[in-house]
Amino acid sequence: MVGAAASSCYASPLCTFFVAACMSLSHGGGGGDTRQPLGRSRRRRQQLGKCSGSGSVQEALVSSCLEFKPCSHYNKNNKGNAFTPLLFGSNSLSLNRKQRKLNRATTSSSGGAMAVAMGMEKEATVDKKPPMEQRRVVVTGMGVETSLGHDPNTFYENLLQGNSGISQIENFDCSEFPTRIAGEIKSFSTEGWVAPKLSKRMDKFMLYLLTAGKKALADGGVTDEVMAEFNKAKCGVLIGSAMGGMKVFNDAIEALKISYKKMNPFCVPFATTNMGSAMLAMDLGWMGPNYSISTACATSNFCILNSANHIIRGEADVMLCGGSDAVIIPIGLGGFVACRALSQRNNDPTKASRPWDSNRDGFVMGEGAGVLLLEELEHAKKRGATIYAEFLGGSFTCDAYHMTEPRPDGAGVILCIERALADAGISKEQINYINAHATSTPAGDLKEYQALAHCFGQNPELKVNSTKSMIGHLLGAAGAVEAIATVQAIRTGWVHPNINLENPDNGVDTSLLVGPKKERLSIKAALSNSFGFGGHNSSIIFAPYK
Repeated sequence: MVGAAASSCYASPLCTFFVAACMSLSHGGGGGDTRQPLGRSRRRRQQLGKCSGSGSVQEALVSSCLEFKPCSHYNKNNKGNAFTPLLFGSNSLSLNRKQRKLNRATTSSSGGAMAVAMGMEKEATVDKKPPMEQRRVVVTGMGVETSLGHDPNTFYENLLQGNSGISQIENFDCSEFPTRIAGEIKSFSTEGWVAPKLSKRMDKFMLYLLTAGKKALADGGVTDEVMAEFNKAKCGVLIGSAMGGMKVFNDAIEALKISYKKMNPFCVPFATTNMGSAMLAMDLGWMGPNYSISTACATSNFCILNSANHIIRGEADVMLCGGSDAVIIPIGLGGFVACRALSQRNNDPTKASRPWDSNRDGFVMGEGAGVLLLEELEHAKKRGATIYAEFLGGSFTCDAYHMTEPRPDGAGVILCIERALADAGISKEQINYINAHATSTPAGDLKEYQALAHCFGQNPELKVNSTKSMIGHLLGAAGAVEAIATVQAIRTGWVHPNINLENPDNGVDTSLLVGPKKERLSIKAALSNSFGFGGHNSSIIFAPYK
């Protein structure tokens, strides 16, 4: 943000070139004839001619630069430029240290002179933007693709009922794998959302992303008429993926074994994690911030917080954000089996994902997408949007400890939570609901619980649950789907149960955890955690809109 603001105040690259070039000319830099024009471009020669006044082009430029002030043409066209005194100084002031270094540098070659001139741009300081009133961010739409439903209401109702979306894998023959269960989406249609030709070519992660993104717009009441009123330069898309188009890429490798001629020409663009956001923006014509973030299983939270920050800074009014992943394929399953991370409770799939239970034996893979429509408050009010909740803030940290294991002292998670609270401007006592990362892994669940107990354990109203107990771990999409569950809890006043918690771990106080049935809770503020391989920690906070 600061870099962008600074660059906008810099003098033009052409004038920087003039400064460097005239220093070179005045000392014969580069070994060439100083009477030659500075470049082949007619435009540059015309600009130099304007600066020359009487006498030669070189004399005027050298005179101006040796006095370290802009030429008359620069002054004429840059009245009121705040950067001018920073770059050119004042005739009445003695040269400072940087300027003296610059003058000494004029004895060097043209390459050195150019480096000095460019260095001036980088080192220059600019005035900060005047303080502006904090822009508030609200949630006005949601879209999901999960094994428990394809719209937020169906999805959350299934969660409230304690229904499990974990089942036997049917998409491919996995009989030789030690894990044969997942939160697989059994029925999925792109009809009415994605063009048939693209549906045949795209990876599922991209199809889930596009449909969930468009459903979030529909849920937010963004019709064609409403869209026509949007400033599309301030509408952005930031939907990430942990794994990207793994199947498209794997298919390309299989084709390459026969011949490169058999490879799908879309295999590279449709495999990259950024292309989902890009394709959705192309479809909508949205020209604001557009990229993807990939921080393993923390991806969605990173995307949501960054999207909110784009709105807060005034770079966007509307953002579609979240995550999508679809890796229930042989290479995806095999990779996590090789990591020894997955549950092998194949004979009882609905009981396999059991966060905080002493008999858990690994996480269960899931797939799908979650997308939130974030909007600047006044923008949402102006169009009469339904506001589901307010986004208060969040934070990221890194454990800096191990690729897959959590930090033993929980310092990274605790720091992340504390920073999220500070960013949201609320106290820990105001948090009374937490949607935990809790993946059903032996080490991860306990370390997160200990961090939560450390930060919030004295709050008698606190309730904690894990959406993964019913849908498994959606990897890069997990945070967004769980953020939607969090917003739904705020909207409905109900928090969903923790299923399969039959024998809690030693040291786990079940009074902090939601029981086997849904519970009533008037949420003051809600925290949603997501952590990823590499030690990526993320926490985001929502609250009822008031």
